[in-house]
Amino acid sequence: MDQPARDVLITGVGLVSSLGEGVETHLSRLGAADGFQPSIETVAPTAHFVHPLPTVDWSLQIPKKGDQRQMETWQKLGVYAAGLALSDAAVAADEATRAKVDMIVAAGGGERDPEVDALVMARARGLVDPLPMMNELLSSELRPTLFLAQLSNLMAGNISIVHKVTGSSRTFMGEESAGISAVQVASARIRAGQSRICLVGGAFSAERKDLLVNYELGGFLLGGEWRPVPGRTGAEAGFVPGSVGAFLVLEDAEHAAARGATAYGRLRFVAGDRGARGDGRLAERLARLVDESGADDEKLLVLSGATGLQPETRTETELLRDRFPRAALRSFGSAVGHGMEAQFPIGVALAAIHLSAGRIPAPAAGGEERPADFAPAQALVTGVGHVRGEGVALVEAIEPR
Repeated sequence: MDQPARDVLITGVGLVSSLGEGVETHLSRLGAADGFQPSIETVAPTAHFVHPLPTVDWSLQIPKKGDQRQMETWQKLGVYAAGLALSDAAVAADEATRAKVDMIVAAGGGERDPEVDALVMARARGLVDPLPMMNELLSSELRPTLFLAQLSNLMAGNISIVHKVTGSSRTFMGEESAGISAVQVASARIRAGQSRICLVGGAFSAERKDLLVNYELGGFLLGGEWRPVPGRTGAEAGFVPGSVGAFLVLEDAEHAAARGATAYGRLRFVAGDRGARGDGRLAERLARLVDESGADDEKLLVLSGATGLQPETRTETELLRDRFPRAALRSFGSAVGHGMEAQFPIGVALAAIHLSAGRIPAPAAGGEERPADFAPAQALVTGVGHVRGEGVALVEAIEPR
């Protein structure tokens, strides 16, 4: 006989972004009376904008120096945020308890060795056939451990080592879609009774030179002056990468009650999709996902994970304003940047903490986002990938935490 679906609660949030770390810091920075002030820098070699990693004392969540040394920044960021989420959810640190915690991680590949890349390019100049030289250099110059550091599932492995989370483990790789799938699968497993408590999230290091070059070559980065996401139009429209670590502890309501855990909100709906975007198909797909969420325009906060790329951002914005004319629409990428694999998880995290606090983030400068003054009852989170992948989540308020 089919079992009734279980309620999925968000009982822990771990946040690190350019705004700082922790729940209270993000609520304070995003809700400032005079508007939020994003942290923005330009980074070589492309001189484009990034929302940089804040100063982090890694030892607070990764106490062993040896563990820190063998992780790249993207891994440390994820392990740190995961530790914050577990602590926030008051999940006991003993191995017996954490052996029952499942984990789903969204992660990209590891960092390249820029010195070897530069050496290859320098020696390739003027060569008719550079392939033999490239093969020789790659076999002699790359340290063997670099290949291990490229593995996307190392973040989950390091979380297991540092935080003793040793239940089932999955890693999704694939930019924004990975983050959407991670939250969707974690929620579905809890709802179906296949998992009682799950740590889910991702991390992204925005200041990687190799990624910045790739994004610039693809024409994805914001050009000209910095502008909030809703104001990015014309030929220079694009996204601003943001360093983000975002993890959630999802838990079924009975399990949370049994251990006396309190919740930020109820994760009512998560779904994702992908496909061609031309000929109105992106709008059709987003409309279906939004309609399936069951979001109500009354006291609704909409947190858009839009990139700023066009025409995708315009398509999403027009749909959301048409469906929810009374909602408070906020593009959180204006504040934290675009976090790729971590973009959807941080959107859900920001939704949960604002519902629990009964607050609406301040509107971005520029006038495209309207002021709002109500305690939200629901928060709709959207994610539209810079190339592919779309997702929607609906979080509901419960009693204050």
